[in-house]
Amino acid sequence: MKITLPYIGYSGVHYTFEYEDADSFDHLPYDSCRQTYAVCFCEGKIVIVLHGRKGHWGLVGGTIEKGETFEQTLKREIQEESNLEMLSCLPIGYQKVIDSRDGSFFYQLRYVATAKSFGPFVVDPAGDITEVKFIDIDDYKQYFDWKEIGDRVIERAKELVGKM
Repeated sequence: MKITLPYIGYSGVHYTFEYEDADSFDHLPYDSCRQTYAVCFCEGKIVIVLHGRKGHWGLVGGTIEKGETFEQTLKREIQEESNLEMLSCLPIGYQKVIDSRDGSFFYQLRYVATAKSFGPFVVDPAGDITEVKFIDIDDYKQYFDWKEIGDRVIERAKELVGKM
């Protein structure tokens, strides 16, 4: 399924988001993939994080570091941001983020993951995450609303978590 939405970034820049379902990310150019995020399940709840500097809630995840696989990035980010150990993950889809100024683009990858706790929340090494919550998946719009793309990501997460 392909969904296209306009978006205005925090700096006022206009983007186009093109989301597509995917069972693999092998066809995407590695150097164009910048971020991995997960609908991460722990004990039947999903994990959301508060990005303190930006003041908004979102999924756990972050930037791919040079030499990391997408799954290694996701595992590291889940641990750093929420103090959880990723047990398994499956691709949900990806979002192509196109800059309206020059047509440049990059990809953000979306996964469903399962995790277990290492213990209480510890401060994110990057200093960005200031709070972690475990919520019912159907309550996510109380924290963030990514319109049709968010609805599709959550729908796919619900479908796929049972296959893990």
